Amino acid sequence: MSIHPDHGHHAGHEADTTAAALTAEPPRADPAGDDTLDLRVDDLVALLTGGRPTPPATAAPTNDSGDSRLDGDLLDSVASWAPADTRFGGFRLVPVRLGRDLPLLARWMNDPAVAAFWELAGPDTVTADHVRAQLEGDGRSVPCLGVLDSTPMSYFELYRADLDPLARAYPARPHDTGIHLLLGGVTDRGRGVGTALLRAVADLVLDHRPRCTRVVAEPDIRNTPSVSAFLSAGFRYAAEIDLPDKRAALMIRDRALRHVL
Repeated sequence: MSIHPDHGHHAGHEADTTAAALTAEPPRADPAGDDTLDLRVDDLVALLTGGRPTPPATAAPTNDSGDSRLDGDLLDSVASWAPADTRFGGFRLVPVRLGRDLPLLARWMNDPAVAAFWELAGPDTVTADHVRAQLEGDGRSVPCLGVLDSTPMSYFELYRADLDPLARAYPARPHDTGIHLLLGGVTDRGRGVGTALLRAVADLVLDHRPRCTRVVAEPDIRNTPSVSAFLSAGFRYAAEIDLPDKRAALMIRDRALRHVL
């Protein structure tokens, strides 16, 4: 299952049915203005010039266009991140290559349960345009396959929430990192896989992005299975926020509470 994306930035989201549920009266939102947007100079220069910082020597191979730039420094080289262990098996993030992955992604996007929220159903070009915009962007969003025990079974978008239009809707902190997720196979939905992957990916972000203090997400408030999956994965419900295409639940996983929730 998935939730309705915010087309004001990049689409996407996640879901998985869990036993967790929202309270009748959600906790109060974080106080407005308790954080400030403070970009590093090199981040800002890269964005203003339309370029990307040079990726580290361990960066993954080139994308389909032959361009040696991948995700660079804005997301600390996702392609080089180590695998993670989950109760469902070994998991890793593999940056999307359109020439290899488009048929699979387009099939997932045409699943009615996914299309209802991602709104990317249609010919392969619809999905290709959505993914290519990230691959050819400035590196603030990285589309990835989620591979479980060598099987591609999910799609993730990791993005710099503090550099995204989402930052206008909540008190963003420097290097806040956002997650969108969809589970490709029906058999992986409703049995805790989504929760396990959300926790694993949030842990990967915190392990490999030392400047990031929070992992965030903004599922549609109506998508209670998705909100529940985030709650079960150690995220807290911080606020309801209005985005261009939806009213969203702002979910936050704090580095400081990582081993508590």
